Amino acid sequence: MAVASLLTPGGQAPARADVRVQQVQRQKPDPSSLTALRKEAERSAKELEDATRALEKRRAEIAASEKELKSKLTALQNLEQRLAVMRQPVSQMAELLYQQPLMAGGIIPFLSGAADEKTLRALMDANQIVTVRQHAVEQTSALYREAEKLAAEAQELRAGNLLAEAQLAAEVDTLRKRSDKIVKSLTAALVKLGIKVDKVGRAALGCNPLKAANADHYPNGLIPQSMLCPLQQKGHSLRADATIAFVSLNEAFRRRFGRPLCVTDAYRSLAEQQAVYYRRPGFAAVPGRSNHGLGLAVDLCGGVERSGSPEFVWMEKNSKRYGWFHPSWAYSSPFEPWHWEYDPKIDKLL
Repeated sequence: MAVASLLTPGGQAPARADVRVQQVQRQKPDPSSLTALRKEAERSAKELEDATRALEKRRAEIAASEKELKSKLTALQNLEQRLAVMRQPVSQMAELLYQQPLMAGGIIPFLSGAADEKTLRALMDANQIVTVRQHAVEQTSALYREAEKLAAEAQELRAGNLLAEAQLAAEVDTLRKRSDKIVKSLTAALVKLGIKVDKVGRAALGCNPLKAANADHYPNGLIPQSMLCPLQQKGHSLRADATIAFVSLNEAFRRRFGRPLCVTDAYRSLAEQQAVYYRRPGFAAVPGRSNHGLGLAVDLCGGVERSGSPEFVWMEKNSKRYGWFHPSWAYSSPFEPWHWEYDPKIDKLL
């Protein structure tokens, strides 16, 4: 997407996101509006990323342009030095021609018809001086024209660079503000649906879907609590994108069965993984290899844990609409109908 197309002719960001924000603020969000806000946040982040990349590219171009500008300014300085050198003999030549008719044995005898060899030599010298002076004047004029051209090009480069960087920086700033506004609205929607964020009212870092990938930087089971987003089910949390998708799934389940999804486990720290592994051998992944340690898996109850139950069948049919699925291994090896996982790739295709 071209950077220039990210703003309207009036210089404002598109109003599409603001409309969704107002809709969410006026009414309790449903799963579809929550998903729409998350996708809008992701689109906004992509536009911001593209604009930032364009700004970085432009700054690289500006750096090359500044190098060219420096070269032109150096050439201009060298020209000034050459002009200064040339002005001196030209000035001396003009002074010599001015003084020549007054000098003894100058061109006056030639004009009176009494010219001798000395007079003729002096006249030839004077003619040579005029020729050299004329050549010097022509060279000086050419150098002046080149100097003026270089000065104009240098000024145009500098002005163009400053304007281009200012415009791109303004666009990036506008997109950043828009992205922040969407994320805040998404957080507000989560709060309305029962997600507990920090007490001072700021958007919880762990519930920002744009920061979800940051959790990948931490080892399995060692994700800081600040990088996780709580579920509506007290005491449980997941990665931001998984939580947002699970909230949507939970609300759809609530509409169908009149109660929320029952959760027995979600994110597990490495210590918790070890405890489960030793307590339930053969029914838990090796510590450090579980999707629970990535904040991308839940264990469910309330009927879902029984294969073939209405709740389980409903989950099989509907969970992928929200990025969740029952892994193939959990049907037999080991048999874990309660275990469900979130796949960001599935979610992005929806």
